[in-house]
Amino acid sequence: MERRLTKPVVTVVVIVALLGGAIYYGAYHLLKRTEPFALGEHCLVKTPEGTLDIDIEQAQVAATVAAVAARRKLPERALQIAYVTAIQESKLANLPYGDRDSVGVFQQRPSQGWGTPEQLQDPVYATRKFFTALEKVKHYRTIPLHDAAQAVQRSADGSAYAEHEQSAKILSAAFTGRVPQAVHCWYPPPAKPVKPQPETARKQLVRALGAEAAGKRGWLVAAWYVAHAQKYGLREVRFEGVAWTAAAGHDGWRKEAKPTGAKPTDAVQVA
Repeated sequence: MERRLTKPVVTVVVIVALLGGAIYYGAYHLLKRTEPFALGEHCLVKTPEGTLDIDIEQAQVAATVAAVAARRKLPERALQIAYVTAIQESKLANLPYGDRDSVGVFQQRPSQGWGTPEQLQDPVYATRKFFTALEKVKHYRTIPLHDAAQAVQRSADGSAYAEHEQSAKILSAAFTGRVPQAVHCWYPPPAKPVKPQPETARKQLVRALGAEAAGKRGWLVAAWYVAHAQKYGLREVRFEGVAWTAAAGHDGWRKEAKPTGAKPTDAVQVA
């Protein structure tokens, strides 16, 4: 026997379908809007040497240390020595406290002549002091990383630095720019609109890296800007046909659609 849906039944089915569609649409867009908050804030460093999850402050410190090393034209091994030291001493954080009077990224002590507490809590200054001491270590380019770190720091247990060698190699590959697109960060949008400060960001980059190198160290510069994007309200970083955006930071670097007639640029662009 053929059965037909009555008009009231058809109406109910249509209403249910419409409601279901509306609920799905609303839930989908709600999830998309809340996704940045659910993801929190973090950075991912991914290279052939491995992958590291670090927080934004750690990324900023790592980027700054790499910039200072580049300005001094130091080999990547010197940067790795700095990283094993900073990871062991502070977990790559700019600490205002430490053992006895130690402070900062490298836990340097004012009482031992490294500088004032205020100076040592400036990562650029502290890194310069670290590299100045490292360059005086004989054969630092060839001796084990942890031995070189210990020669600078003279800590109670120098062997502890060796535990961080693989992490240091991952960080150095990424923040020197040797591996492109290796760093991306994400964080929730601010509660209130923030005015981008690209010029302020550039001045701080130049302070660490130098004006001349800032125009030549493309992927180092790009990684530095991504790590500092939240601090300076940067919305996007573009280089070599790809872009990182704050709105979709978790997705990493994406290929840009090339505008008609656009000329290629070898400079990192920020906004």
